[in-house]
Amino acid sequence: MSDQLAEMPTDWRRALAVVAHPDDLEYGASAAVAAWTDDGRECAYLLATFGEAGIDTVTPAEAAPLRESEQRASAAAVGVGSVEFLGHTDGTLEYGTALRREFAAAIRRHRPELVLTLNHRDTWNPGSGGFWNTPDHRAVGRAVLDAAADAGNRWIFPELVEDGLMPWNGVRYVAVAGSPQPTHAVDARAGFERAVQSLLCHRTYIEALTDEDPRTYCRRFLEGGMAAVADRFGGRPGVAFELFTR
Repeated sequence: MSDQLAEMPTDWRRALAVVAHPDDLEYGASAAVAAWTDDGRECAYLLATFGEAGIDTVTPAEAAPLRESEQRASAAAVGVGSVEFLGHTDGTLEYGTALRREFAAAIRRHRPELVLTLNHRDTWNPGSGGFWNTPDHRAVGRAVLDAAADAGNRWIFPELVEDGLMPWNGVRYVAVAGSPQPTHAVDARAGFERAVQSLLCHRTYIEALTDEDPRTYCRRFLEGGMAAVADRFGGRPGVAFELFTR
């Protein structure tokens, strides 16, 4: 495999992003989403949880509506108006047929050509020692990869057809953000400022995470990640993805 990152394909019009928590998309991928919506592409978000277990100093009952509101504002900052929550309990997601069914149903509803999710692999950055990935990210990412195929097979989850959700075989790509094995990238320059605003919308979470000024933190974090991609993307700051083609 070449060490250089290829350009993400552009022969698609609709995308569906499926992740576990509020902020999963904002730690990098939202700059690509901003560029896509600028180009007239449609993108919808589906979140498995409200991220209610993510802030130690805020109870889940208090955190859930705060994080939902912040996620909706965050999506709007990059041109995304459709945001759905499945309401699973944060931190306890399990890979299996139930999760695949829910994601396949969403894919059939939205009929995307590109499906976007977050790192499904066991670790982050294994080449530098690595950090163990969370169970929610692993469960959701793996279920998304399988659901992209499930959505097109009428004999898997036939009850979806009974509910009026006809098979959708139009998913051509599944793009995994934050993967330790990226293959493609999107130029992040045009969407960078809106990506900063999008991450900044998660202020409740960020203020619990760091004592640094939130705006400084968001800009520094995103600049660092995008600059790291530039070395493999012709010197251009970018958002990297591991791309699976169907």
